[in-house]
Amino acid sequence: MHIYLPIAGLSVNMLVIVALGGGVGLLSGMFGVGGGFLTTPLLIFYGIPPTVAVASSATQITGASVSGVLAQVRRNGVDFRMGGVMVAGGILGSGVGALVFRLLERLGQIDTVIALTYVVLLGTIGALMAREAASTILAKRRGTRPKRAPRRHNPLVAALPLRWRFYRSGLYISPFAPFLLGLLTGMLTVVLGVGGGFVMVPAMIYLLGMSAQVVVGTSLFQILFVTAATTMIHAMTTQAVDIVLAVLLLVGSASGAQIGTRFAQKFSPEWLRLMLAIMVLAVAVRMALGLTWRPGELYSLAAG
Repeated sequence: MHIYLPIAGLSVNMLVIVALGGGVGLLSGMFGVGGGFLTTPLLIFYGIPPTVAVASSATQITGASVSGVLAQVRRNGVDFRMGGVMVAGGILGSGVGALVFRLLERLGQIDTVIALTYVVLLGTIGALMAREAASTILAKRRGTRPKRAPRRHNPLVAALPLRWRFYRSGLYISPFAPFLLGLLTGMLTVVLGVGGGFVMVPAMIYLLGMSAQVVVGTSLFQILFVTAATTMIHAMTTQAVDIVLAVLLLVGSASGAQIGTRFAQKFSPEWLRLMLAIMVLAVAVRMALGLTWRPGELYSLAAG
C-alpha cells in the first residue's frame, strides 16, 4: 500500500513507515528514550532524503512528547525552573542550528555532516552505555555491588558564576550550565532531527548532578518545546517538513510505545541498557559503512 510523500518527492509503502515508527516506539517504551536518534538514520536507510528525514523526525518527536510530559507532570517529575532555563537555551540553539543547517546546505555538505555526526555521537554513546551495562552485569554475576559515584555536579559547573536554587532538582548551581546544555541540544535537534534526550539525560545526571526523579520529566519538557520550535524553523526555512511522513511515524510510535512498556517489565535495567547500546552501535556502524563503501554505480540516470 503506497502513499506519495509531497515534500520528500517519492512514493513509499505506508505500512513500512508505520512499522518503522512502531519499532522506534517499541524502543522508546522499552528503554525510556525518545527514539529520534534512531528514526532519522532508519528513514535515510529507507531512501528518504536526509533533510526531510531530519525535519520530519523533529515533528514526530513533538507529537510523541506530549503524552510523556503530561504523565511526568502528574507524578510531579518535572523541575519547571530548570526546564525553563533549558528551553530558553534550546530555542536559542535552534536558531543557531538553523543557520548552520542552511550554511551546510549551500555548501552541499549537509548529508555528509548529518551522517558523520551520527557516527561520532552514536558510536561514543553506544560504547559508554555498553561498558557501563556490561560492568554492572559482571559485578552482579560475581556477587559484588557496582560502585556508584555520589550525586554531585561537575567541577566545571561549580566554577560558573551567578548561582540559583533549583529546589525540585536539589541543586544550587549557575543557570548558565543548564542554559548551555539546552543550547547544545537545540542545535542537535535542528541539524540531526533528534530530541536530544540521549545526550541530555546523561549530562543532567553526570554533569549537573540532578535528582533521578526529575531527570526524565525535565528532559521531556525541554524536548517538547525545542522540537516544536525546530519544526517551525524547518517549515519556514528549509521547507523540509513532510507532515504526511510525520503522521505515519507518529501513528506507529504511539502504538509501539505501549507494547514496549510491557516488554520492559520482563528484563532487568542493565540488560535493557546493554541491548540498547548494541542497537545504537549497530546503527553507527551502518552509517559509517554508508560513508565509506564505494557504490556499485558511481552515476545513474533517471527519467524525468
